[in-house]
Amino acid sequence: MHRYLAKFSLALSLGCAAVAAWAGAYPDRPLKMIVPFAAGASSDMLARTVADGLATRLGQPVVVENRAGAGGNIGADLVAKAASDGYSLVIGSIGTHATNSLIYGSMPYDTVKDFTPVTLVASVSLVLVVHPSVPARDVKELIAYLQERPGKVSYASGGVGASQHLAGELFKYLAKVDMVHVPYKGSAGSIPDLISGRVPVMFADLPLVLSYIQNGSLRALAVGDRERSPVLPSVPTLAESGVPDYQANAWYGLFAPAGTPPDIANRLQREVAAILEQPEVRKRLIAQGANPSGMAPDAFKAFQRKEIDRWKTVVQAAHIKMD
Repeated sequence: MHRYLAKFSLALSLGCAAVAAWAGAYPDRPLKMIVPFAAGASSDMLARTVADGLATRLGQPVVVENRAGAGGNIGADLVAKAASDGYSLVIGSIGTHATNSLIYGSMPYDTVKDFTPVTLVASVSLVLVVHPSVPARDVKELIAYLQERPGKVSYASGGVGASQHLAGELFKYLAKVDMVHVPYKGSAGSIPDLISGRVPVMFADLPLVLSYIQNGSLRALAVGDRERSPVLPSVPTLAESGVPDYQANAWYGLFAPAGTPPDIANRLQREVAAILEQPEVRKRLIAQGANPSGMAPDAFKAFQRKEIDRWKTVVQAAHIKMD
């Protein structure tokens, strides 16, 4: 009996040692990070910032790959169906991991069940901008301008169901105005038409339009967050501007396939949080209009579910649907 127990104890020790060795070996090859949107968007900028930091901290290359299409569903689906080993990651958004499930009649993946939330990388302020040809100098003047021209003024977005689209529909819903939605293949693709005035209004990711605001190509009327942006301190919030219940921003988080071991997800979260706490990284992101996060996996999971619930009313009221 003692001999059996000794053998069992030895086997258990060897097994634990093997598990520890396996856990300690991660990662032992390059990682892939999918950006489900076109290059140049906020998601792309954040992905490359995180990927560069992870490559240094993990000692393995992190390859960033843009796989745009179907509102981000194509790229996200690649990771949903990848091995649950921590080597395939996706920078998800409010669209890919919240509202697309409310908008698309058929989804290639389950927004909640097919992913392991790792961390919220950052939220990005959305700023209501207009081309200088629009005479409005503030939100109240814009509302009056739109009410005089129902259905005649267009606004741009990065695609159906994108954060810019949702922000525009929330504004229409609360301000009781009518604008025509013009979706583009990624928010970066809307910029030429926006600065030319072809599409004169947008709730744009602040990093994408900050330089155009600064050089006068676009006029910033308000930001969608509850608080003013530190990079545009003179620009009021929508809530301050007469739309009291308004709150909308873009957010981007890191997701792994469902079933990814908690130890790996927790390690990735800790590494990303450490990257975002680096003074030079934090300063750069804030200067670009992003708000670094790095929240823990459980908190991020709760945040994701809350976002899905929060946007149901807007999606239903605006009848946003994609087949």
